Amino acid sequence: MTHHINLLPWREQQRKERQRQFLISLIGAAIVALGGVFLANSYVQTHIDRQNARNSRIEQENKALDIQIAEIRDLQKTRQNLIERMRVIEQLQDQRTTSVHLFDELISTLPDGVTVTAMRQEAAQITLDGQAQSNARVSSYMKNLDASSWFQDPQLVVIETKEGKNGRFAQFSLRVQLTRPNAEAEVKS
Repeated sequence: MTHHINLLPWREQQRKERQRQFLISLIGAAIVALGGVFLANSYVQTHIDRQNARNSRIEQENKALDIQIAEIRDLQKTRQNLIERMRVIEQLQDQRTTSVHLFDELISTLPDGVTVTAMRQEAAQITLDGQAQSNARVSSYMKNLDASSWFQDPQLVVIETKEGKNGRFAQFSLRVQLTRPNAEAEVKS
C-alpha cells in the first residue's frame, strides 16, 4: 500500500505565511522609512530655523550698525564744520594783526611829499593811488615798499604829471604784493 500525502494545503499555508511576513516586513520598512524621512526633515528644519535666527540677528545687527554709521557720518560732518569754523576764526585773528601791521608799514614806508589817496586790496594784491611832489618821490616810495618785509614786487601802473594849486604834482597808481614775514619778524615788529 502506498500512502499518498497531500502536501498542498501545507504549501498553501506556508505561502500565505510568507506573504504575511513579507507584508509585515514591507509595512515595517515603510514605517522605518517614514520615520527616517521625518527625522531627517526635523533635523533639516531645525538647522533652517537656527540659520533663520542667525540671519535675523545679523539683520538686526546690520540695522544697528547702519544707525551707528549714520551717526558717525553726522559727527564727521559736525567735526568738519567745527574745523572750518576754527580756520575762519584763526584767519580772522590773523588778519586782525595783519591789518594793523599793514597800515603801520604803509605809513612807515611813505616818504615826505607823497600822499596815498586810495587803497584797494584783492587777496594779496594791494593797489595804491596817490599824489607825490615829483616822480623821484614815487620812485623812492616804491624802493621803500620793496625793502619792507611786508611788501614785495611793487609795480607802477600809471603816473601822470598834473597842475594843481601848489604847482605841478605826480598822480600815480601802483600795485604791490602783500607778504607775511615769518612769525619771529612779526613778534619783533
